[in-house]
Amino acid sequence: MAMGDAQPVVNFEQSLTELESVVKQLESGEQPLEDSLALFERGVALSEVCRKQLEAAEARIEILVKRAAGVKAEPFDSGNE
Repeated sequence: MAMGDAQPVVNFEQSLTELESVVKQLESGEQPLEDSLALFERGVALSEVCRKQLEAAEARIEILVKRAAGVKAEPFDSGNE
């Protein structure tokens, strides 16, 4: 799988689905080294896309919370750290 073969991903769900597919392919260990490297690069790029989209969603939520009367926005703690 070459990097140029990937379709542009436009939303979080598509990015996450593709990232999960990449992970499964890498975990299978059936890919030649060059294909594995290309998959890994794609996975890193998808991970970054998802991270940025999650950060943007978090920022939007904070804005909405700040707009609510008398409510103070607090940083989101997923509890996964």
